Amino acid sequence: MTVASILTIQGDRLHRSIYQLAEIGKQPNGGVSRVAFSTEDLLARQLVQSWMVEAGMTVRIDAAGNIIGRYPGQYDQAPALATGSHIDTVLMAGRYDGCLGVLAGIEVVHTLHENQMRLDHPLEVIVFTDEESTVIGSKAMAGQVKEDPAYYARKDGTSIQTCLEKIGGDWAKINTARRDRNQIAAFVELHVEQGGVMEAARAEIGVVQGIVGQYRFKVNVTGRPNHAGTTPMHMRKDALVAAAQVVLAVNRIVTETPGEQVGTVGYLKVLPCATNTVPAQVDLRIDLRDLSQDHLDELVTMLRREFAAIAQATHTEIDMQETFHVLPTLATPFLLDTIRHLANQQGYRTLDLPSRAGHDAQEIGRFTDMGMIFVPSQGGISHSEEEFTSDQHCTQGANVLLQTLLRLDQHYPLEP
Repeated sequence: MTVASILTIQGDRLHRSIYQLAEIGKQPNGGVSRVAFSTEDLLARQLVQSWMVEAGMTVRIDAAGNIIGRYPGQYDQAPALATGSHIDTVLMAGRYDGCLGVLAGIEVVHTLHENQMRLDHPLEVIVFTDEESTVIGSKAMAGQVKEDPAYYARKDGTSIQTCLEKIGGDWAKINTARRDRNQIAAFVELHVEQGGVMEAARAEIGVVQGIVGQYRFKVNVTGRPNHAGTTPMHMRKDALVAAAQVVLAVNRIVTETPGEQVGTVGYLKVLPCATNTVPAQVDLRIDLRDLSQDHLDELVTMLRREFAAIAQATHTEIDMQETFHVLPTLATPFLLDTIRHLANQQGYRTLDLPSRAGHDAQEIGRFTDMGMIFVPSQGGISHSEEEFTSDQHCTQGANVLLQTLLRLDQHYPLEP
């Protein structure tokens, strides 16, 4: 048995760092609010950088504001192995989403450093900028940033130029943040599941098959307003009746079509929204997600056909416009097999599953090999102060991450 095969991270140190980071932006109800570019985000970034230095890394900030901690390899010109995630949060979050992946990466390096070990490849731990909103950090690294800076303006009107300047980035040089597979041989992200599938299956390690693609559509249903008392039922053009059928059609088509896709209508706005008036217009939003882009496109075709039939039957007009589209990213098969094998070797129950939420790994996987490791979320709760993953599961995930990086170091060539 080699030294590397019995190497384990220090769970207590990892858990302390998770709780210490959660003190920055801590709310009275126990949640965490650390929105990207806020004062709390800046303080957290400073703390994480200090931990990177303590673990033996050099630290730099690229033009997109990504924090990149680098632990040198025996062959430092070789493409790096990389891990990491994000530390920004939604307005009211828990302590694990994103943060576990960053802090576990630092703990892996800390473990190597204190055991006086270096991999053949350099090892990078990356804190990506603003994952919860624009995903600009990982998009910049993948060369997917939109040219118009106005696209990334904050809701309060603050420009992306100002935001990046606050954290050491530079919009004018954003293209310099781009990386390729000659620089990063593989990327592995550890993350909490943010759902309840693993807990229901009593799985300890999730082997992520890929990150789903996503469509969002704005649907406008237009009827004719009229008096609710004087207009006979057969003479109505009721937009809400048509919209109700649209909602049911989305649910039926997504449920009855073979596959693991999901579809949601989570927003409706009715006009004029008066009890005594036949609804004239309904604005609704559709969210569709699946690992297969071809399958997503088939679902969209089915929905458009169904909506046309509903419009004809209800004497209304239904207009469906795409507002958002992101392509799915599949995990690299070798990484899938490696994560599963090493987790099983450590005695952990595994489950293969897709990620239905977006992650930085989705963008990084567009230019290099990508894999993700999930650990369970208690009750399937995330983006909430009730988010919780046990210390044991965090430790298990970090140990699988460590062993995966050790195995990848033996697999990937040292030449770009």
